[in-house]
Amino acid sequence: MESPTYKARRDEVRTYFDSTALDAWKRFAGGSPLGRIRDSVRAGRSQMRETILSRLPSDLQGWRILDAGCGTGAISVALARRGASVVGVDLSPETIAYAQENLPADCRDGAIEFRHGDMLDSGLGPFDAVVAMDSLIHYSTPDAVEALARLGARTRHTLLFTYVPRTPLLAAMHLTGRLFPKRSRAPSVTPTSPEAIAAQIAESPALIDWQAYDRSRVSHGFYTSELLELMRR
Repeated sequence: MESPTYKARRDEVRTYFDSTALDAWKRFAGGSPLGRIRDSVRAGRSQMRETILSRLPSDLQGWRILDAGCGTGAISVALARRGASVVGVDLSPETIAYAQENLPADCRDGAIEFRHGDMLDSGLGPFDAVVAMDSLIHYSTPDAVEALARLGARTRHTLLFTYVPRTPLLAAMHLTGRLFPKRSRAPSVTPTSPEAIAAQIAESPALIDWQAYDRSRVSHGFYTSELLELMRR
């Protein structure tokens, strides 16, 4: 069962991405010129996507993968081009509509199924791998670990997710809230230390069969995120 804090933050994130942030995320996806701050975030996100993809086989034929919090679908497209059957799910129906409308011609053969909803919905079925890029960063560490446990219960091989590592610079940004104008500011992220999230994963009975592997941090301008890979033992 989802915790009240998870549900409350999920609703905040849904509202933000369906209203305030929609046009901004379309510009991110479409390659439109951006200001200095947002351009650094776009470049950082692109670098993180490549880092995530580098952790998966180049041939994904026979794999069913969940792109949890798929946004405009960039990772879903890359996975489908490697042969995977992809379910891309996002809280925002408007973002999902954009992803569907802008699906490249070589990915229109049914390899990607975009769905509006919660990534934790058990009705999405089982997967060989789950990718959750920057989709857990708005949740508390306990809620994020619980989400991983629920995702892991229906994943055969690999969980790849990102979190925001706690650093002095990010702490200052978090306190001032000056990254974006107030009218377009996202729900606050929840930085955590690598040690804290690793400890909570290790202590979770539901994740006892999962082992943490390499971390990879991407720091590019105003974007900082850390990838952690969990694999079944």
